[in-house]
Amino acid sequence: MNVKENRKLLDGVDARTRLAGSNQMEILLFSLGTNETFGINVFKVREVGRTPHITKTPNMPRGVEGLVSLRGNVIPVLSLASFLDLESPPSSDLAASMMVAEYSKRTLGFLVHEVDRIIRVDWEKVKAPENVLNTANQGLITAVIELEDGHLVSILDVEQILSNAFGEAVIVDVQPARVKEDTNVFFADDSIVARRKIAEVLDKLGVKHKHANNGAEAWTRLQAIAAHAKQAGIPIRDEINLILVDAEMPEMDGYVLTKNIKSDPNFEGVPVVMHSSLSSEANRAMGKSVGVDAYVAKFDAEVLADTLRPLVER
Repeated sequence: MNVKENRKLLDGVDARTRLAGSNQMEILLFSLGTNETFGINVFKVREVGRTPHITKTPNMPRGVEGLVSLRGNVIPVLSLASFLDLESPPSSDLAASMMVAEYSKRTLGFLVHEVDRIIRVDWEKVKAPENVLNTANQGLITAVIELEDGHLVSILDVEQILSNAFGEAVIVDVQPARVKEDTNVFFADDSIVARRKIAEVLDKLGVKHKHANNGAEAWTRLQAIAAHAKQAGIPIRDEINLILVDAEMPEMDGYVLTKNIKSDPNFEGVPVVMHSSLSSEANRAMGKSVGVDAYVAKFDAEVLADTLRPLVER
């Protein structure tokens, strides 16, 4: 596939915003020089092109090949094969293509062997990796898709890769909220590192919390909580004061989860905040279209805390 074809892959982003609430996603497929196929959400990819000249710099973290200048910006370039400990990872000299990814307020170059195509899949067919994988790299795989021909596609946890390369954000300046002792937040996120950092913020705010690892699990648990509150004759806000959802999650995405919550009268008065590494205006518009009360880009602990604080204080 040539550079022109690669760029055409990413055309039509405006049309893709209509996927919000359809429980579908579009995945860009690529290879890393092995027989395995990997994927990344199209919304995380800004462009795809041939690998430019990479400037090697000393003391770079493992897996970081160096820096490139791209349209006036200097960005780090990561070898995905190195992070996955593939037996014969393509070096920067052999990796024919570079994906420019933009998420979590960072822009990164990802070296790949070859970019294939974009596929559209239902989130319900996207499975959590622990159900199908038992490998050393499971922590870097956030989901697995089985294609119609039986071929498996591993969806990379790019938030975990970012954390492995440059370290996790240090949370220091989050002040406690003025909340009642029984204030409780429910959050859903499929990324291990994201769940850990969200929990840290909530702990510093001084609120209790429960979580789910994907949207389908979250909806099942939320329905059970609502049923318990109804049976006990207590307001739902005695059980849950706020719901925090990720946008991308296996089996049910955050957009459908939000639609379900907002259309269920049992959750009336419970705010929903979308917390996503997809930080573009298009994604914010997608969140707004399904009724989220606020949209926060990952990961800025202070902004997340400032967004949640007025919604849980009472």
